[in-house]
Amino acid sequence: MNTLPLGHSDLRVTSICLGTMTFGEQVDERDAHAILDRALERGVNFLDTAEMYAVPAREATYGATETILGRWFAARPGMRQRVVLASKVAGPSRGMPWIRQGQGMTAADIAASCEASLRRLQTDVIDLYQIHWPERHVPAFGQLYYDPAKETSQTPIHEQLEALAQLVRAGKVRHIGLSNETPWGVHEFVRLAEQHGLPRVVSVQNPYGLLNRSWDNAMDESCHRLGVSLLAYSPLGFGLLTGKYDQHAPADPGAPQGARIARYESVRKQRWGRPEALAAARLYNQLARDHGLTPTQLALAFCYRSWRVASTIIGVTTLAQLDENLDAWSVQLSPELLAEVDAIRWQLRDPAQ
Repeated sequence: MNTLPLGHSDLRVTSICLGTMTFGEQVDERDAHAILDRALERGVNFLDTAEMYAVPAREATYGATETILGRWFAARPGMRQRVVLASKVAGPSRGMPWIRQGQGMTAADIAASCEASLRRLQTDVIDLYQIHWPERHVPAFGQLYYDPAKETSQTPIHEQLEALAQLVRAGKVRHIGLSNETPWGVHEFVRLAEQHGLPRVVSVQNPYGLLNRSWDNAMDESCHRLGVSLLAYSPLGFGLLTGKYDQHAPADPGAPQGARIARYESVRKQRWGRPEALAAARLYNQLARDHGLTPTQLALAFCYRSWRVASTIIGVTTLAQLDENLDAWSVQLSPELLAEVDAIRWQLRDPAQ
């Protein structure tokens, strides 16, 4: 698998990144370590986690994913030097008071969260440290519209950048990134960094895939011109684009009960649980079969081969899923098939936005 630079940084990452948010909830530590071992054996060098994980978020599993990764590093001397490690500081509390008290994300919060992540990960430095969601109000996680009346921002972006710069200067973070951001947010982070000589964001981790291509309408041009890389998350739409719910909807008795949307009511209430998302997924899944592909192959190849995507984040619960996702790297999509994909999007737009 090839590697490429993230933004203007010296970080070189594989085009597939292993996301780890299932570790500590759906995946126990032994199986998580086996998945990590297999991913590295197959050439993946990029791991993504967050202080908030495991998901679905709850107090009992807060920090569990980073802890599992830390024990994996500790049990395998030299492994930490082989991977690019990304983690995230949580934005303002979204019903998770166990992360921090208060509604904001202050400079002190950023520093404290980084220190705690370093301890759990059993490492001296995080290669890519990302703001998980903006400190200011933005339409994210299924919200469609910006509403100025909901603005509660307490920490200016300049102050956030200064806090991250201190971590970079201290050698605790190599590069910084954003997540769940908007075009204005990316531009403002880049503008202030250049104006004040502060670290420049190298990447944005946003949802991207057949069910949510909102990136294609403004973020793609913004980040291309600014030299900021896309890390695409949820390329399989929380399993909707694997075909596992084509016969039985997630809430139906016949649905695979171990799968994420079927297992967790909190997930079904989110954007991936919308009936419109399932309806669109079933069209894409049938399109894949009509062209001799599996639904997973179509969904992942769409991201793997897009010029917009630097690295696609895959999340798995078994070794079989990991192998299937990595094997899809070899799939090529014809211009005719991509035109049919666009036709479905034109009809149904982005139901999991």
